[in-house]
Amino acid sequence: MAQVWGYGPNNGPDTWHLSFPNALGDYQSPIAINTSQAKYDPSFKPLSIHYDPSTAKVILNNGHSFNVEFEDSNDKSVLRGGPVDGTYRLKQFHIHWGSCDGHGSEHIVDGVKYEAELHLVHWNTKYASFGEAVKHCDGLAVVGVFLRVGDTKPELQKVIDALKLIPNKGKEAAFTNYDPTGLLPKSLDFWTYQGSLTSPPLLQCVTWIVLKEPISVSSQQISKLRGLFFNDENDDPCHMVDNYRPPQPLKGRAVRASFY
Repeated sequence: MAQVWGYGPNNGPDTWHLSFPNALGDYQSPIAINTSQAKYDPSFKPLSIHYDPSTAKVILNNGHSFNVEFEDSNDKSVLRGGPVDGTYRLKQFHIHWGSCDGHGSEHIVDGVKYEAELHLVHWNTKYASFGEAVKHCDGLAVVGVFLRVGDTKPELQKVIDALKLIPNKGKEAAFTNYDPTGLLPKSLDFWTYQGSLTSPPLLQCVTWIVLKEPISVSSQQISKLRGLFFNDENDDPCHMVDNYRPPQPLKGRAVRASFY
C-alpha cells in the first residue's frame, strides 16, 4: 500500500520523516536564500530554455497539486546551460500556493515569501528515463519561478481555465498546444544549489535553478488554484491550500548566483 502523505496536521511536512527518511538528509529543499551569502559564479553558461507547444499532453490533479505533463521522449522541450551540463527534458510543471490569508512559495528570499511558486521539472537525458534520473544527484533540474499578485498573467489563463476539469484527486484531462515559456520572467538570472524534491519521496536529485525575477498573476488566478480539492470526489471536500513545504536547513551548502 502506498504511503499516505499530505499537507494536513496529521500527514504534513512535520511528519514526512516518519515514512520518508530522506526528509532528514543533508540536501533537502526548499531553502531560505540569503542573497548576501550567495556567491556570483562566472563559470555559468547562459541558461537556455526551449519549449515546444506540441509536447503538452495532459493536466491532472494528483491530490497534492495539479501537474501539466509533457511528452519527454524527444528533445523538443529542453533546458541546457546555466549550472548544468548536457540536456534536460521537460517532464511536468506544477505550482505550490498558500491559503486566502497566506503566502505559499516554498523558497524564501531575504525573508520574502511570495504568493506561490511554479516548478518546471526537467530530467537529465544522460539517463535512460525520468525514473532512472531521480536515482542520481544530477538527475533533475527544476526551475523555480515566484508568483506575486499584480496584473493578470494571460499565459497562465489556459491552465487556470482547465482546472475546472480536474477539481478532485485522480481527475485528468487532455491539455495540448501549450507553451510554458510564457510563464518565465523576462530575466533568467538565477540562484542555484543542490537539493531535493520538495514533496515525498524527497529524493536528493535536484539542481535547483530559482529565478530572481517573479512573474505577476492576478488575485483571481490565485483564487482559482485554491478552488481545487485534495480529496477524491467521494470524500468530504477539502480545498487544496497551503500545499508547500517550509524551508529546510542549508547544512553548509553553497548557494551560487548567475549575476552580481
